Amino acid sequence: MEKIGKRFQEKVAIVTASTQGIGFGIAERLGLEGAAVVISSRRQTNVDEAVKKLKNQGIEVMGLVCHVSNAQQRKDLIKNTIQKYGKLDVVVCNAAANPSVDGIVETKEAVLDKLWEINVKASILLLQEAAPHLNKGSSIVFVSSIVGFHPLKGLAMYGVTKTALLGLTKALATEMAPDTRVNCIAPGFVPTYFASILTTDEQRRSLEEKTLLNRVGTTQDMAAAAAYLASDDASYVTGETLIVAGGMPSRL
Repeated sequence: MEKIGKRFQEKVAIVTASTQGIGFGIAERLGLEGAAVVISSRRQTNVDEAVKKLKNQGIEVMGLVCHVSNAQQRKDLIKNTIQKYGKLDVVVCNAAANPSVDGIVETKEAVLDKLWEINVKASILLLQEAAPHLNKGSSIVFVSSIVGFHPLKGLAMYGVTKTALLGLTKALATEMAPDTRVNCIAPGFVPTYFASILTTDEQRRSLEEKTLLNRVGTTQDMAAAAAYLASDDASYVTGETLIVAGGMPSRL
């Protein structure tokens, strides 16, 4: 993939959970557009592999181990970014978990706690660390999901946490204006490792039929949307959720 623009030249971006799937796609897109990107994952081997892939494309990148529920690793992610690059312009909160496919009334309390902690709380705590370092004109992008609008069986409680991100986007946009914009993307179904439970051939065909464009999404689709919201092209856009789901129904 060739560099496709310079919207993020001399900018620094952190993308959480970014060694594969949508997170990696977003980090790659920002880097190809000129950003220095800081990627992270729970496993060092995943970080090392992703860093190598990005460096091979000429992207300036630093990789760190960061489990977003780990307070010290969150602090280190911000501290090491500032130590190396001296600034912070973009934060993309992509980390998520879905540890259970049980219905909501059957979901164990420990699972409810993990869903809330990883999918919502950790992003808030990370942004509390990042906020003092965000430059004027900076941008935050949350990664929600189409299931935040219409939770599916097996993804119901996960969907509820993704609905919470829609409200968090609105609330933080108000708090952080005018210096920092806060937006959100709601991806449709993308055949990544995270979504592998939903992407058998039969399920994929069913999902494609639910879209107006007759296809599932790609990581590049999601990366392009996130890059737009993070860029100065969206300088008059804040508090909004951009649905990237091929025309699937998307009203609460």
